[in-house]
Amino acid sequence: MHHGDRLSDFEALLWTLERDPQLASGFANITLLDRPADLERMRMRMARAAAVIPQLRRRIFADPGRLAPPRWVDDPDFDVDRHVRVLHLDPLGGDADALIDEVLIVAAMDFCRRPWDPDHPLWEFLLVDGLADGSGAMLQRFHHTIADGVGMVRMSEQFIDLERDPPEPDPIPMPEPEPLPSLVGASKDALGHTFGRTIESIQHGIAATGELIGTPSHLREGARRGIDVARALMAEVGAMGSRRSPLWTARSAHDHTLRLLRVPFDDVRRFAKERGVTVNDVFVAGATGGAGAYHRMVHSPVDELRMAMPVNTRSDRSVGGNAFGMARLLVPTGEDPAKRLAATHELLAGARATAGVSFIQNLAGVANVVPAGMLVRFARTQVASVDFTTSNVRGAPFPVFLGGARVESNHPIGPLTGTAFNLTMLSYDGSLDMGLHIDRVAIEAPDLLAQCIRLAFRELLES
Repeated sequence: MHHGDRLSDFEALLWTLERDPQLASGFANITLLDRPADLERMRMRMARAAAVIPQLRRRIFADPGRLAPPRWVDDPDFDVDRHVRVLHLDPLGGDADALIDEVLIVAAMDFCRRPWDPDHPLWEFLLVDGLADGSGAMLQRFHHTIADGVGMVRMSEQFIDLERDPPEPDPIPMPEPEPLPSLVGASKDALGHTFGRTIESIQHGIAATGELIGTPSHLREGARRGIDVARALMAEVGAMGSRRSPLWTARSAHDHTLRLLRVPFDDVRRFAKERGVTVNDVFVAGATGGAGAYHRMVHSPVDELRMAMPVNTRSDRSVGGNAFGMARLLVPTGEDPAKRLAATHELLAGARATAGVSFIQNLAGVANVVPAGMLVRFARTQVASVDFTTSNVRGAPFPVFLGGARVESNHPIGPLTGTAFNLTMLSYDGSLDMGLHIDRVAIEAPDLLAQCIRLAFRELLES
């Protein structure tokens, strides 16, 4: 729950964990265009979007002493030109398609590893031109405190078009920035926020039990319950164990690469309907099949791996923000596509319940009273149990345009957050566009993994 302009507990936790590069939660996107996007049109459109969506013109401000979650405050020096820029690439001749992939991947990885400037809003667009075949691209990145994948897709409605040259929308004046609170004012507000949250928690507790809390017996019972919760959380840490892959054991903070994959959406949707499963079931079964095939190819087979997967928990049409839980599942990696799909369907059916009570959500509730270093250590123990991550976001089922350029494909770059790879899928105009974000220290043969995943999808759809 948000309180005013403050980050939610979960978003505050993501921001705290940003101090560890392996736990950074920024996400990005490579958008391939039929021609370079027009810089001035994109700047105008993003300035308009920033006037409508406050987080696009605000930065994060931490109150003294971490008495409450950080808040969003206006950036008094907000300048859209700082956030929307051009990147000119030179493929240097040769095979255009191969070089486009190569230079974009190098540029995207450099783009993603760049540290955030906390004095300004946490988003950035790079319009790419200079590609050998005359096409264009756009690299986008946002910090997860602004939005999750679903929130970002909804936010993008402010800057995408449904035709190449639509009438320009009327400009919206940028609101005057509010001054930063004084030290005394910030401290009083943080204490008031904390007091309000405490009263709210007590009221919820009274409503839940139907009793007034205050007698010694009730206090003792509350203490026992608190101890039980703490023990349960620690038990979850101990029960998670280690990663299941005998290969993907090391991790790096910055030695990452990317591969772009596509699967026809109509084929997947038709196959899913025939088998009585969901598109996400097919997507996950393809990812796990590829991961298993990789292990078999290097003579180190595994029966199962541990996968992390965000689960959308939105119940409204809100724009931006975060509303998801994180499920962690032991997924099968067997060779038989039909058996793997059936098992995956059963697992994912209960993923929403698992995500709602995950350790990371419980940890978020105490993020502002636990030292940051301890939070990082706890989070490290959690990601140490995960082999890889998948994520599935629904996009536009029809063509869209950016700055006068048609979007040919959209490949998300999900955060690794300490896992060996993140395969994120975004549906768009008849295809499932995927970004395979890989830690090269964990996975020594990125091209082999991409090949295995492509083959796994093909075998699955032909089964």
